[in-house]
Amino acid sequence: MSVDNPLLLPGPLAVFMAMGNIVTKTDSLSAIGATLLRLTLAMTIALILGLLLGVIAGIKPNFGRFMQPIVSILRTVPVISIVVILLIIFGFSKTPYIITFLMIFPLIYQAISDGIKNIDQELIDVYRLEDNHFFSGIWYCYLPLIKESIKTAFLQSAGLGIKVLIMAEYLSQTQISIGNQLYLEKINLNYDYVFGWTAILIMIAVILETIIERYAKKRETGKANIVNKGLKFD
Repeated sequence: MSVDNPLLLPGPLAVFMAMGNIVTKTDSLSAIGATLLRLTLAMTIALILGLLLGVIAGIKPNFGRFMQPIVSILRTVPVISIVVILLIIFGFSKTPYIITFLMIFPLIYQAISDGIKNIDQELIDVYRLEDNHFFSGIWYCYLPLIKESIKTAFLQSAGLGIKVLIMAEYLSQTQISIGNQLYLEKINLNYDYVFGWTAILIMIAVILETIIERYAKKRETGKANIVNKGLKFD
C-alpha cells in the first residue's frame, strides 16, 4: 500500500496468479526438474566426499590438520568471487554444479569430522576389543554413532544448496533452470513472476527438508522395530 505501484511491488493476488501460471507451464516444470537434478547430483558428490574425508579427518588428526585450511578457505571466501572465477575457468554449464558442491562440502565434512571427534572414547574402545578392523569399524561403529550429525548436515546442505545453485544459475544464465527463469522475468519487468518463483523456491526448500526428516525418522522407526522383534524372538 505504501509503494502503490504493482510494477515494483505486486500484490498478493497477482503473485498467487503468477505462481499458478508457473506450475502449469511445461518450461517452468522443466526448469524446476533440471535445477533439482543439479542439486541432487551436487549434494550426492558432496555427501560421498564429505563422509569419506570427514571420517578420515576424525580418526586421523594429522589428516584433519591438513584439511582444515582448505575447508576454512571454502567457508570464508565470498560466494560471488568463487562464481566469477569458476565462470572464467569452467564456463557457464559446469559452474552451477561446482559452486554448489564447494558450498555444501565444508558443511558435511565439518559435521562428520566433529561428530567422530565427539564420540565417547569408551564406546570406540569397546568396539575395538570385539572387532579392530578399520572399514567394519567405520560402518558398524563410527557412522551409526554420528547419524544425527549426518542428518543435520544433510538438512543444512539442502537449504543452502538450492540457494547457492539458483544464484549460480542466475549469474551464469544456465539454460533450462530456475535461475534463468528468474533472470528472464526480471529483465522483462515481470516482478509478480519474480515473487512467484521466490515463493515456489521457499516451498521447494521446505518440502526437501521435510522429505529428508521423514526419511530419517522412517529409517529409525524401521530399525527400532527390527530390534524389538529380535528381542521378542529371543
